[in-house]
Amino acid sequence: MIAVLTHHWALPHKVEEARKLLDGNGAAQSRFDGFVSRQTLLSQGDATQITTLVVWESNAIYDAWRASPERAAAMAGAEALWSKPPVSERFVTVD
Repeated sequence: MIAVLTHHWALPHKVEEARKLLDGNGAAQSRFDGFVSRQTLLSQGDATQITTLVVWESNAIYDAWRASPERAAAMAGAEALWSKPPVSERFVTVD
């Protein structure tokens, strides 16, 4: 399995809108084959930072999600919410 940690920085006046969009993305992810789990983390030091940790069965499944029309629909308009581009990194899970 892999875990994908993604940091997002919302524009200060768009934080609630960004959270709703990311929650909708999480709902769409949860219906995608190979999805395992998802958590949303809110920074204590930066009120605009929203981080997600999503676990997938494999890199191939995550790549399929990234290329899917479901993801495109869930993330439509996201660019207008960010103060800087999201930063994402993949990790191998360890039992």
